[in-house]
Amino acid sequence: MNHDLYEFLNTDLQFIKGVGPMLAARLDELLGGRRVLDFLLHHPSYVRARGITENILDATPGDTITVPLLIKSHKRGSAFGRGRRRPTQIICSDKMNNTVIIQFFHSKFLDYWLTKMPVGTWRIISGKLERTTRPTINHPDFIEELHNASKIPSAQAIYPSSEGLTQKIFSNIRDQIFALLPDKLRSESDERIVEFFDALTHIHYPKSDDDLAPNNTNVAKLAYYELFAHQSAIAISRRKRSDVQNRRVPRPKKYSLMERFWSLLPFEMTDAQRRTCDEIFTDLSSATPMMRLVQGDVGSGKTIVALAAATKMAETGAQTALLAPTDTLAQQHYVKIKPMCDSMGIVCDVLTGRDKGVARREKLTSLRSGRTKIVVGTHALFSNDVDYKDLGLVIIDEQHRFGVAQRQALRDKGANPDVLALSATPIPRTLSMTIYGDMDISIINQKPAGRKPIKTTKISSARISELVERIRTQIASGAKVFWVCPLVEDGDNESTATAAEQRHATLLKYFPTTGLVHGKMDKRQRDDVMAKFADDNSDMNILVATTVIEVGIDVPRASIIVIENAENFGLAALHQLRGRVGRGDTQSYCILLFGRNLSPDGAKRLDILCETDDGFVIAEQDLMMRGVGELLGTRQSGWLHYHFVDYREHRDLFKLASNAARTIDDTDSFIRSMLYIFDCGVVQGA
Repeated sequence: MNHDLYEFLNTDLQFIKGVGPMLAARLDELLGGRRVLDFLLHHPSYVRARGITENILDATPGDTITVPLLIKSHKRGSAFGRGRRRPTQIICSDKMNNTVIIQFFHSKFLDYWLTKMPVGTWRIISGKLERTTRPTINHPDFIEELHNASKIPSAQAIYPSSEGLTQKIFSNIRDQIFALLPDKLRSESDERIVEFFDALTHIHYPKSDDDLAPNNTNVAKLAYYELFAHQSAIAISRRKRSDVQNRRVPRPKKYSLMERFWSLLPFEMTDAQRRTCDEIFTDLSSATPMMRLVQGDVGSGKTIVALAAATKMAETGAQTALLAPTDTLAQQHYVKIKPMCDSMGIVCDVLTGRDKGVARREKLTSLRSGRTKIVVGTHALFSNDVDYKDLGLVIIDEQHRFGVAQRQALRDKGANPDVLALSATPIPRTLSMTIYGDMDISIINQKPAGRKPIKTTKISSARISELVERIRTQIASGAKVFWVCPLVEDGDNESTATAAEQRHATLLKYFPTTGLVHGKMDKRQRDDVMAKFADDNSDMNILVATTVIEVGIDVPRASIIVIENAENFGLAALHQLRGRVGRGDTQSYCILLFGRNLSPDGAKRLDILCETDDGFVIAEQDLMMRGVGELLGTRQSGWLHYHFVDYREHRDLFKLASNAARTIDDTDSFIRSMLYIFDCGVVQGA
């Protein structure tokens, strides 16, 4: 792009007429930046039609209307009781002499409204008609004299906003920017750049919701450009990994450990696990550092594959760090792999935020000396005081739980180490191309031998008492039970309560040792309860929880999971929760409790879960039914969010953009412009 256009896009919004530093600061919080470019990428979400009427009785309460009104009188707002104020009211009538009330809350400035709307004059008012006993418009969006009626748009673009930012502010800034843009584009020689900004102009000035629909030509064009930019960044990233300057001499084998590893396995690996191990071993022997993602359902055996990779690295004398999202999961990984490490003569340790004083210093010394070959831990693994002698492999479990910066901080502890990411969240292929496009992907799509399919059933919450009796029988036979509840607010109490707390109180009457965990508990207390439930020698047979147990607890004896109000969960979340059971060799059950008001969509989700345990089928269905926002969730901090791309509607564009990106010339000015516009300096991946 030309220099003038680049400078304009980079202009601080405070220098746009009518903005200033205070408003620019508010926009910064909403847009994630305060440049003209940041505003341009923040497009309208829908169009508000402003139907014109002369008879207020023809309008439907709830609609946004535009109506000429005669100002008849003013009524000043007044204070009453505990600092509250009655609203200022302007009494008006339409052309049919129907009374209409215009109201302004928290307004002390009656003189302003006397000047703005003098008694006896006509004004054209536009705003939402409220559902009250008398036709009322609160805080109209527009108040104009009749000869200025053209200033009120018949269709208004509505931007996503936040407190203190009105739609008038957005439209004024938009108009100022697009008044200046043509001059900046005049000397632009690249037609693709001109085409991009032409499409952008159209979606900032939509005439109807159709102009903002994913299948609209301009929206699809912008979505393609955005996908192309990210796929180009991924292609460049892959090339850089293969550059001569980033290559390394493959590590020579110093010890023979893998033969011992295979002989110690208490089971036969599945074909999918062996295939994944082969792919990892090939990467580890390559001159290009590994960047691989292993995807597999809960219980598919990713941990033992990770240990195989760590053992292969230990054969070279280098170290492996396994990063887990929670203390509980780190401890469970450690307990699971430590016996095999001991049998192979590999020093394995665990490092979390709980380690203090002498014990922590001893662990750090062992890491620094290179004696510890495998260390399992949480974010403590990349603390400033943690040094490795030779960190060769970084394994990141549930990698979407960590942001790019956290993952990079651990990688920086070594000299360009290999990276192996693990994810129990099945992701449809279209998403994988985007989220993990710069990584090679291995899929473990088989369950270990001996694992029985989990029997999933749905029952009405009206049958809970019957369910409790069935559970009593199972517990007597040695079963452990998860009981999952959603978070709710107790309307009769000022404090926030959880359904889990209420369910826990009920179950205590039948099972006195029932445990409870939820997100508001102290983390250490929560981990202690989980650890007690996981202990085979503990008398805690039921654990009532919110979704904090979705990832991070492995209880082989747990053979039943009950999920209350299951219809309110997404399919992927339900599948993750179901994966908490079925880890032993006994038959396991998932009971989906649904409420009285089960919607058709909710029923369909539960039926899908009862019919299949294939995580990829479930993820695909979840994507189609609820969209990517629900599928990924707010916790997926490392995952990508687009400005224009709709994962469901733009599925065909992913492949087109990916194919085009493979043939790009990195020096092409258009590609560099797209990378700049869509902020692709940092690519996704581990």
